[in-house]
Amino acid sequence: MKLESKFIVLDGPDGCGKSTQAQLLAGWIQSQGVEVASFRDPGDTAVGEKIRRILLDPEHEGLCTPAELCLYMAARAQLWQEKISPALANGRCVVMDRWMSSTCAYQGYAGGFGIENVVRMGADCLERLWPDLTVILDVDPATAAGRMHRRLDRMERKGDEYHRKVRAGFLELSRIYDNVVRLDAMVSIETLGEQVVELVLNRLGGQDQ
Repeated sequence: MKLESKFIVLDGPDGCGKSTQAQLLAGWIQSQGVEVASFRDPGDTAVGEKIRRILLDPEHEGLCTPAELCLYMAARAQLWQEKISPALANGRCVVMDRWMSSTCAYQGYAGGFGIENVVRMGADCLERLWPDLTVILDVDPATAAGRMHRRLDRMERKGDEYHRKVRAGFLELSRIYDNVVRLDAMVSIETLGEQVVELVLNRLGGQDQ
C-alpha cells in the first residue's frame, strides 16, 4: 500500500452519501494495514464544533455568505493545525468528510462569492489548500432531499434553487481541477463504495507496481 500520509476528501451536495462513504473508505484503508485519521469539516476540534453549531443552527438564518465563508475557513484552519497536519506528519492517511471543495461549491458558486475568491482566501488561511484527491459524489437535488429523513439544518434549508447551484458548483470544480473527480452517487451504497476504492487505488498508487 502507498496511502501513508495521503489526504483524501469525500464531498458533494447534502444527501449524497459522503459521510457513509468516508466511513467505508476509512475502514477499507485500515483493513489494508494503513493507519487512518478521519475528520469532518467543520468540526472535530473544540473551536470547530462551536463554529459548526453556529453555522448549522436554523436560528441563524440571517447569516450572510461572507460571514459563512469566514466561519467555515476559521474552523478549517483550526482543524488543519490541531488534527490534520499532525496526522499526515505521522504517516496516517487522512479521510475527510468535506473540505475546501464544499466552500467553493456552497459559498463560492451557489452563494455568489466566487470560486476564485474562495481559493484566494483559503490560500491565505491554510498551509495546504487541496488534498491529494477529492471525490465528488454527484446526486440530483430531488434524490438528495429524499434521503434526508431528519430535521434539516440551516444550510440544508436554503431551497431548491440554491442546492441546484451547489451541485453545479461541485461539477464545475471537477472540470477545473484534475484531482477533483466526480462519481455518480445514484448507485447502491455497495457499488459506490467499490468505485471509491478503485478510484483511490488508481489515482494515488495504492497498490505496489
